Amino acid sequence: MPAPSGKTIAPGGPSVFEIRTYTAAEGKLAALHARFRDHTLALFRKHGMTSVGYFKPQDAPLEQNTLIYILAHPSREAAAKNWHAFQTDPEWQKVKGASETQGALTTKIESVFADPTDYSPMK
Repeated sequence: MPAPSGKTIAPGGPSVFEIRTYTAAEGKLAALHARFRDHTLALFRKHGMTSVGYFKPQDAPLEQNTLIYILAHPSREAAAKNWHAFQTDPEWQKVKGASETQGALTTKIESVFADPTDYSPMK
């Protein structure tokens, strides 16, 4: 769902945002972007995760190996439930396996849950 100014992102009420940063294995950033573009976003939707935005850094060295994205969830409990469903989904397991025949696409994944401030245009 688009992120209109001053509106709740996740359907049905208040949101908690999850800011995720992926460090790609050397030479695998393009494959990571392709997996997100071709498969992951649809699977996120299937499992109730709302994509807010996906970003690539402009400056070195992060431009060479980093993907940053933001998801919205109704709650942290919903996030945990949806992540579990996503990770155990046979379709995700197939996609992940097929994309990692030459090794893992990431070397590090960071996740930070955050609440919007009272002055944030995104709620």
